[in-house]
Amino acid sequence: MFANRISRTLHDEHCATIALMERLEGAITRRQPISTTDPASAQLLHDLASAIEADTLRHFDFEETELFTLFETVGDQLIGDHLTEEHGFMRPLGDRLARLARDAAANGFDAAGWKEFSRAGAEMVQRMVVHVQKEEMALLPLLDQALDAATEARLYQAYIGTTQRDDRPV
Repeated sequence: MFANRISRTLHDEHCATIALMERLEGAITRRQPISTTDPASAQLLHDLASAIEADTLRHFDFEETELFTLFETVGDQLIGDHLTEEHGFMRPLGDRLARLARDAAANGFDAAGWKEFSRAGAEMVQRMVVHVQKEEMALLPLLDQALDAATEARLYQAYIGTTQRDDRPV
């Protein structure tokens, strides 16, 4: 596994994201609107909106402001540029999907709403799974190798500090 805390923390978040994407994909592949009266479906909508709004966007911001800029200073900006571009596609998609999930949780799905949610959800699953795989195979091993102890400690404190300020668990 990963040697430093920041890589392990990001890896744990990736695992949670993949599990959520699997739940979303399972709901979408049934090809019929999920019932908001079903506790598991209602929980999925809540978890999806919460995770996108609180965790995914914070994760992206941290990578872009702290990690990718660090790589840029040592002349290795290609991975940061590529992943930032992917973040740029996923941010508005995530915002849309979170809004659709909140709306559905409050009002249920009509045919048009389910179609829009299903399409946005399927695109998010596809993009997110591939994105996480890239980070797991390239970004996290690079972090494990590139960070000295002092830089890793600073980054870890910065990251968990954003979590604690937002009253979310680490």
